[in-house]
Amino acid sequence: MSDSSDRSLNLHFLKEPVMRKLCEVLDKTNSKGWRKLGEMVGNDRRFRVSSDEMEMCSLKVLELEGSPSRVLLRLMGDRGCTLGHLVDLLQTMGHTEALQCVKPPGIQILIQPQSVAIIVGHNLRLSCYAVGKAGVQFQWFKTKEEVHNSSSPDLVISPVQLTDAGFYICRVNCGDSFEFSQWAQVDVLNVATSYGLGSHSLEGRLKVVIQPQGQRLLVGDSLQLECGAVGRPIPRYQWHRNGVPLHFPEASKRRLTIPYLLLEHHGKYRCEICINNERTWTNEVDVLVDDVFAFGAGASELILNSNQEPPYATDKVALLIGNLSYRNHPQLKAPMVDVYDLTNLLRQLNFKVVSLLDLTESEMRNAVDEFLLLLHKGVYGLLYYAGHGYENYGNSFMVPVDAPNPYHSANCLCVQSILKLMQEKETGLNVFLLDMCRKRNIHDDTTPNILLRVTANIVFGYATCQDAEAFELSSSGFTNGVFVKFLKKRLLEDEKITVLLDRVAEDMGQFDATKGKQALEIRSSLSERRALTDPVLPGDSSDMALAHNRQWAKAHELPESMSLDFDCGAQIKLGFAAEFSNVLVIYTHIVKKPEDMFFCQAHVTNFSPDLDVDPKEMNRETPEETGIYLLSSSLPQHCLYTRLSSLQKLRDQLGFTVCLQGSFKAMDELVDWTTDVNIGKPLIARLDLYRTMRRNSCLQTCPMPHSPCHSPRAEHLHHHPQDLLSPHCSSPYLDVCEPLQGAVGGSGCVSSTLYDNCSFSRYGCTNSDSPGRASIPIETTDDINELQTVFINSLQFHHQ
Repeated sequence: MSDSSDRSLNLHFLKEPVMRKLCEVLDKTNSKGWRKLGEMVGNDRRFRVSSDEMEMCSLKVLELEGSPSRVLLRLMGDRGCTLGHLVDLLQTMGHTEALQCVKPPGIQILIQPQSVAIIVGHNLRLSCYAVGKAGVQFQWFKTKEEVHNSSSPDLVISPVQLTDAGFYICRVNCGDSFEFSQWAQVDVLNVATSYGLGSHSLEGRLKVVIQPQGQRLLVGDSLQLECGAVGRPIPRYQWHRNGVPLHFPEASKRRLTIPYLLLEHHGKYRCEICINNERTWTNEVDVLVDDVFAFGAGASELILNSNQEPPYATDKVALLIGNLSYRNHPQLKAPMVDVYDLTNLLRQLNFKVVSLLDLTESEMRNAVDEFLLLLHKGVYGLLYYAGHGYENYGNSFMVPVDAPNPYHSANCLCVQSILKLMQEKETGLNVFLLDMCRKRNIHDDTTPNILLRVTANIVFGYATCQDAEAFELSSSGFTNGVFVKFLKKRLLEDEKITVLLDRVAEDMGQFDATKGKQALEIRSSLSERRALTDPVLPGDSSDMALAHNRQWAKAHELPESMSLDFDCGAQIKLGFAAEFSNVLVIYTHIVKKPEDMFFCQAHVTNFSPDLDVDPKEMNRETPEETGIYLLSSSLPQHCLYTRLSSLQKLRDQLGFTVCLQGSFKAMDELVDWTTDVNIGKPLIARLDLYRTMRRNSCLQTCPMPHSPCHSPRAEHLHHHPQDLLSPHCSSPYLDVCEPLQGAVGGSGCVSSTLYDNCSFSRYGCTNSDSPGRASIPIETTDDINELQTVFINSLQFHHQ
């Protein structure tokens, strides 16, 4: 196979024995055969193969000794595909057997180490996997020095220190020959807080953990701005001033240094950070440059000391809940995307974020209870909710996924009850972002008795106006709801939170699809310039803060990835990633297999019945097949993926079985090997939210005439279904509306009108008949109603 060593060789000139062997391998392989190769080539502009040509290839199986692979390789050669191109494609597919046909039987490095940015104190793992004719040995180097005790494929440094930063490479030996891996850079960031990152979460998306700080300096001073992000591979940086990229060497580094400031350096600075196709921005900060002659000596200190102390938070905590898989009401799509996007943005603002999907009533109450445990004096608390909801007598109610139809206040969570408990914690800022409908619930005439204190630190951002509906974009893919579509573009701005929301409202007002149907409403009692970008300065209660950090960290601990060795000689990598605080992704990857093993695959099975995992959505070859749409681009390739949702229902430790299936060249039947794995209680499962006993005292602040177990049933309410249809269905964007089947409320609508290739569906409101304002009962003015509405009505009202 001497011709195989020339990567520039066109596929037409492969020797016949090599071509014949390669075609045999590709023709008989199912999951990684010629069809998979054709699919990859179809996405490559250089050698693109059409669907008609792929069909032509497939017809070759009908001919005697016909080979679809041979026709496909001939088409690729016609388009200039070389041996080097083919090797790269096969390596991407992870097709080791096909690679052995076209590469000399030497050392093949299958997995190269990747550069990474990591926080000090976390665990560093660099991996280099290779195969050879005989056994292979590994030795890691940092620059030119050997790393002690590093003779395995995985280089693990735990915990990583600042001194571990540098460049690493692995040497692979096989007999008398050796190969070097590619270089991997390790950047270690010195960050006091982990900002939502578990010790093993670097396979997640790009995350900013160091934000630049604004400065006021004099001409001639030195400017140093620093930012930092973690991720794999290592992020790339580009600094901008006043929206224009800076073009000098220091502007493409984490630390921007200008040794001698001039007046022209005055402006707004921020950094663009990229990993592969993913991009994010740091906060934008002001750099003020004053003329030294205008102030004299010591001017910098005088300027800084004369400024009033800016607002700050003793901590930042956010609870994000997205309910979409309702049992008795129309299901939603947008909450999952909205919660995911806001989670990543809030973490960039140094919030401790708990993100949860599809919670029952008791789970929601227990989640709020855990949220309240993280609050203390001076903390910024943020609650975001997306799902079905309603509003009665000025009180907002969030609807759990197990709410009956129709539902009542006893089945739901009252937002004002949660606000009352947050006030008792003496928080520095209370922000509620409610992405739900605010229609009146005609089945619920209860008026909660909630006495709120008058405090100047409350902000409500309602996705829609009172007695109106919120919408999500209905399309074939996953998109944001209307509110978050515009909110996420502004959330990182260094502005007072009410100013930021005002700008979101203006943006939403320009969206033709929802004009006259959905408008952001802001209610605020905020008297200071408090922003989500305010710095975190721990208060006097350091022990309390430490306890709260530990409490929060419990809900975000990922299991460590592990290598499993089987008796047959195969080795499996078992990895984990978190999509949400209650959604775990498990992936398996074949690290090595015996030379005489023809087929090898590892899958996971035997999960706890608490999780209700669908076997059809387990161990899939692509993340999307198992429902992993948002995290898919950040996961390693060539694995089998399983998505475990609703971890909050897990009562015991999570144990499962890893099953290895393989077949040898001398055998036709599959052979199984199994091993049991226990990873404890991962992520939110540690907090036992499944408990039905409500520990949350928010129920006590909202006394109801009946408990959930004694709620009136739907069949006892004699409303004719047609009386419950929303008159708002006949709108310019909802030309044809029909009640969803099984929805007693009848107001969940299906639209047949498209707007910019998207239709719109209502966000909730399945329990109300959406009466006109004239038909809404007038609020009584007795003492109870006055007490519970006086403070709500005193909030500053913004309506766009």
